[in-house]
Formats: sequence, C-alpha cells, structure tokens
Amino acid sequence: MIEAASAFSERAGAAENVGPPTIGPDAVPVTLKINGVARLIQAEPRMTLAEALRGPLGLTGTKIACNRGACSACTVWLDGTAQCSCMTLAVDVGARSVTTIEGLAQGGELHPVQAAFIEHDAMQCGFCTPGMVMSCAALLEHTPDPTSDDVKTAISGHICRCGTYPHVIAATLAAAQARKA
Repeated sequence: MIEAASAFSERAGAAENVGPPTIGPDAVPVTLKINGVARLIQAEPRMTLAEALRGPLGLTGTKIACNRGACSACTVWLDGTAQCSCMTLAVDVGARSVTTIEGLAQGGELHPVQAAFIEHDAMQCGFCTPGMVMSCAALLEHTPDPTSDDVKTAISGHICRCGTYPHVIAATLAAAQARKA
C-alpha cells in the first residue's frame, strides 16, 4: 500500500512540473478550397472561416464586424449559397467550395453585381459592401429575374449604417437585366 501511494505521489509531482494543463487540441492542418484553389492552413479548432480568410489566407475583402452572424458583413458562398463566415468553423468547411469577394470577378472582369454596385453608387463607407455583393450575386445565381422584394429578402440580414439599401436594390435589379443581355 505504501509503494502504491509513493508511486502516485511521484506521478502527481511530475505532472505539476509540466506546466499549465492543455485545454484543447493544437492547430491542425486544414485544406480549404478557396476561389477554386486548394489552400492548406494550420487552424485551431475554434478558428472561424472569416478568421482563416483574413488571417493566414490574407483575403481581407471578407469583413468581420459583429462576429456573431448578426450583420452579414462576412458573407461568402459555401457551395454557391450565401453564408456568414463568422458562424462557420474553418475545420467544419470540409470539401465545400468557398467563394469570397476576391473570387467573384472572373479573368479581371467584374461580376455584373460588382459593376452595378459601382454604377448605381450602392456603397458609401464600403464596409458592408463585400457581404452585400455576395448575397446579391447569390440571389442572381438562384433567381435570375428577381423582384425588388426578392432583393430585400436577400439583403434582409445585412446591416448598412450608411443606408444604401435603395441603391443596392436598384443595382441588383440592373445586374439581373445586364446578365440577360
């Protein structure tokens, strides 16, 4: 009995000298398919997709504002569907394809929604603009001929402190018309 207590005491003493306890796993390798390119990063399990995009991947077009899915500034596409990237863990993305505002333009040519936002002055400070563009472009991918109510629904989760909503609606409807031509 004394030997067992002594062995336990030695193990306990050794554990005390190791340092603080580990609370969770370290960063793990994660491959993300971003704008058509597979990118390998080291991500802690708590890292959001928004943090991964802005941090190790250097794609700063995706904005982090509320960091809780309330403002939609961080909107990206996951397999073509608009999604708040601050509410998605990087390790949970898996094989899904991520499209950011940087990947929306093709071959140096702006996406019709991007061009329409410029033409219709659908931005002021620009902080909400990438998320708004991503949601409006996703709408046009799924609804090629939207109504103004469709656009209002698509941007209903977005907060624009500058109040450019009427310009965003006009720009999105103009982009839908431009895509038909």
